[in-house]
Formats: sequence, C-alpha cells, structure tokens
Amino acid sequence: MASPVEQLSTVKAKIAAAEHEAGREAGAVTLVAVSKTFDAADIRPVIEVGQRIFGENRVQEAQAKWPALKAAFPDIELHLIGPLQSNKAREAVALFDVIETVDREKIAAELAKEMARQDRSPKLYVQVNTGSEPQKAGIEPREAVAFVARCRDVHGLAIEGLMCIPPADENPGPHFALLEKLAREAGVEKLSMGMSGDYETAIAFGATSVRVGSAIFGSR
Repeated sequence: MASPVEQLSTVKAKIAAAEHEAGREAGAVTLVAVSKTFDAADIRPVIEVGQRIFGENRVQEAQAKWPALKAAFPDIELHLIGPLQSNKAREAVALFDVIETVDREKIAAELAKEMARQDRSPKLYVQVNTGSEPQKAGIEPREAVAFVARCRDVHGLAIEGLMCIPPADENPGPHFALLEKLAREAGVEKLSMGMSGDYETAIAFGATSVRVGSAIFGSR
C-alpha cells in the first residue's frame, strides 16, 4: 500500500488529467482531503507536503485534533462535510472555515446567530439530497433553490455553493448534473461533489471541489 503522501500525489495527477479532459482550466478544482477517523500523526505528513484543505465529518472529532494542527499550520482550511446538529453550531462556527452541510431552517438560524456572536464568517454550502434518500441529510432538490434564497434573505447568510453525496448504488453523473443545474438556478458558483470513487466524473460535470478520503489515507 502506498503511503498517504504518495496517494495524494496520484490523486492530484488524476484531478489534473480530469480537468484537462473536461476542457477546464488547470487548478479549477480544489482537493479537500477527507481526514475523518485519522489522527494527527496520519494527517501531518500530508500537510507537510503542502496539502492545506481538509474535510471532517464530526465536530467533536475535529475539535480533538485540529486546533493544534491549525496553530502549527495557520493557513489550513477546514471543511465540515458531515451533518451538523444545531446544538453544535457554536463549536462548528469557531473551528471550521467552510461548512458544507447547511440543510434546514433551524441550522441556518443557529449559524446566523453564532456567526454574529463570534464575528466569524465561515463559508457556507447547502447540502442537497439529490437521491431523496430518507436516511441521508440534505434538502430535497425541489426545495433547494428557495432554501438558498431564504438563507440569504431571511437569515442574512451568504451561500457560496451546493454539496451532494449521490446514492452509493446509482450512476453519480445524473446527480452531479442535477446539482450543477440547481446551482445555476440558485445563483451560486461552487459545487462540492465527487468522492474517492467518482471524483473524476464529478470534475467532468463541473465540480469546483472534490472530497477525497480513502484514495489518500486508505480505508478506515
């Protein structure tokens, strides 16, 4: 098994090839290295070769390892890519630079309150449940555009992009196409879509960031 540093290099090369294949500018796609369940000792070598953008699923787990890493490497950008409970909004706003999983009114209201209280403005994405899966977080596709507007108009939140996790057993392409269409309708520019198994496909459909974990760090 190649080391995470070697795997990172492979993933970056594949992203560059996929950008080229899709006729997109080099560097158009941001790599979010998903470090959930890995500890600081596993993550540090990847930081030391220049990776600066990371994704975590759980607020509590991130709190245990990232404050020290962020103190050592101040230019790290940390993304919350897992579901956010409203009672964790305070901690999420304090720790994360990007929150990708805004998906309901209560969360939007809590984030607005905490961002004002802490005078901190993480970038925000709305998570869309493109497969309408009952067990999965995310707003229904038919409600997404109106929800983005409400986040802006009612809660004063600047929504930067949309995020999705397609159903595991379906072709991801139509889900990526749907997210891209919804982003255009909602007037947002960023698309967080694509994971270890399908990030090259996501790039072809316009992803601006891909969330890659196991292809870098190995299986959990």
